[in-house]
Amino acid sequence: MLGSYEEFKADILRYSGIDLNSYKEQQMKRRLDTLITRKGYGGYSGYFQAIKTQKDVYDEFLSYMTINISEFFRNPTQWGVLENLVLPELMKNTTAPLKIWSAACSTGDEPYTLVMLLSKYIPLNKIKIHATDIDTKIIEAAKAGVYQANSVKNVPKDLLDKHFTKLNENTYRINDNIKQAVEFRRHDLLADKYQEGYDLIVCRNVLIYFTEEAKENIYAKFSQSLKSGGYLFIGSTEQIMKYREFDFTSHKSFFYRKN
Repeated sequence: MLGSYEEFKADILRYSGIDLNSYKEQQMKRRLDTLITRKGYGGYSGYFQAIKTQKDVYDEFLSYMTINISEFFRNPTQWGVLENLVLPELMKNTTAPLKIWSAACSTGDEPYTLVMLLSKYIPLNKIKIHATDIDTKIIEAAKAGVYQANSVKNVPKDLLDKHFTKLNENTYRINDNIKQAVEFRRHDLLADKYQEGYDLIVCRNVLIYFTEEAKENIYAKFSQSLKSGGYLFIGSTEQIMKYREFDFTSHKSFFYRKN
């Protein structure tokens, strides 16, 4: 290919601030090579020129990089642990509203799932979820809140009937009162500052695309962002091997409690 991947990484870092060195190279390079060949960019240098000059190409690059796959109540058993064990503990230990962050939230399925669970116990006007993603285009899709049937297949029927409007046989829109409980913004887990004082951080099936060094850096920052006794909820494809180094206790599978 014309231009090297090393040059492309340097160009992207200078242009966007995104450090592709923190992503698993074999995975990322294979995906980009396929895209470059399919779209006929002729190589990395031509692809970078297109990224610089065409917003839709840049948006497509972000989507390829972040691999936006999400659904409501993904891995329902784990959401059951959150509802029945973790959330009751957090609510018991504070009188203040819970501070919750859905990191790398993709199309909004997970922060909206959090709102639906919390609304069983807390009035909607008392709920505020922070939701972030690096991809501004996907954030706009999350704000629109329109989903295909496959995305809502795990939503319990009572919650589906209560919180969604069925637009047609295959399309649902989440109701505005749920949307209003989520505050979306752009955030780069690798480069941007993290807020602190969270009771719960949800970041699932995302860090598998990062290098070990990048993951450890993010886990350390998640730990600093959590209150003592707060929880990090990760995905079913992930495990924190050195969790004690980040001041975590392994509480249940996929849940880590800040000491």
